[in-house]
Amino acid sequence: MKPSCWILILVSLAAIVSAFPKTNSISYDAYRVLRINTSGRQAGVKEKLSSIHYEQWNHDVFKHVDILISPNQMAAFEALKLDYQVMHENLGDSIIAESQPRTDHIRYFEDLQRSFSNNSELVSSGTSYGGRNIYGLHLWGASGPGKPAVLYHGNVHAREWITSPVIEYITLQLITGYTDGNNLTRSFLDRYDFYIVPIVNPDGFVYSQTIDRLWRKNRQPPPPSGNQSCIGRDINRNWEFAWDANPLGASTNPCSQSYRGETPSDAPENQGLDKLVRRLRDGAGIKLYIDWHSYGQYILSPFGYKETLYAPELGKWTKAAGIVSETIRDSSDARTTFTFGPSGAVLYPTTGAAPDHVYSIGRAEFSYTIELRDTGNFGFVLPPEQIKPTVEEQWEGQKVLLSLLDEEFFDGRGPA
Repeated sequence: MKPSCWILILVSLAAIVSAFPKTNSISYDAYRVLRINTSGRQAGVKEKLSSIHYEQWNHDVFKHVDILISPNQMAAFEALKLDYQVMHENLGDSIIAESQPRTDHIRYFEDLQRSFSNNSELVSSGTSYGGRNIYGLHLWGASGPGKPAVLYHGNVHAREWITSPVIEYITLQLITGYTDGNNLTRSFLDRYDFYIVPIVNPDGFVYSQTIDRLWRKNRQPPPPSGNQSCIGRDINRNWEFAWDANPLGASTNPCSQSYRGETPSDAPENQGLDKLVRRLRDGAGIKLYIDWHSYGQYILSPFGYKETLYAPELGKWTKAAGIVSETIRDSSDARTTFTFGPSGAVLYPTTGAAPDHVYSIGRAEFSYTIELRDTGNFGFVLPPEQIKPTVEEQWEGQKVLLSLLDEEFFDGRGPA
């Protein structure tokens, strides 16, 4: 496979894979995804919704709440007379339009490594609960490896499929730009080592492709004393730092989508990922960490666990995020706009979250969550035709962010 063909494959592979039946998979045929306008009246809306069965997709509910609803609940929902719009008329049809097996992602990274063999190596961040390798790629430029690290994580939450193509496209651009002699791209790889892990939750990702498209957590069994049907931990609530610092930041219920686990870092995935974070910290250090998610269009910095706690670096983080947001917006006619700021204050509290941990324990100089497209027209199930513009605008944003990492902020010179 030629790496340059990857975007075409991303868009076309969905139709091929969807032609094959999925054994025992959960069907979302005739399920609808709806956006309910709350306009600051979220308590009243939630009270009305309590009379029906639904799954909530978003957490930032001040303006709206996005819900998945089964066909047998629609009559009861309509009787509530809520103000809403349709995101997916038939979620089953939307799911059929997308898919891409994990084996293809692995093969693609192997092909990329072979195309850049003198300046890269395949790496592992350990294994999942199910024994799957958490594979990645380490890239470097002139004078070999050993420079400050840029660390990317994708598909932390299994259903957020768009994150992996974004990271893979950025990897492709780094490699092709370097080999083609692009001065800007060469400067990135000559200054930093890149550690790129496109699927940190392989068990959940495979499960989302074969059984339940909307699966979020890993596939680890619950505590022995708990409900044994409640599988999985939320990998992004299981990091050691601030794991139990705020009762609003995660759930202690194993059935919850944001279940934090029994103890900090008790998910095998987190243990392997944290081992790499600490190794990079104790080497040349971590210059930039990004945890890629969807959806909502946010660029979020620490802290997530406490809404009123602001890191000393917040000024430069916010300035950099603002420049990235503006660059993405101006990069295409879509004018994709990202909201930015400290995670807890801008979005909602999260405990045991990766950016807080990689900043506080891993001592990363820049640490972000990036929530990709969109703002709710499609949510987690992004149409294939949006893959290409999404990955392209993120590369534009990364070019500017990587250029800012060694900038002296607020000195009256330069872009920041």
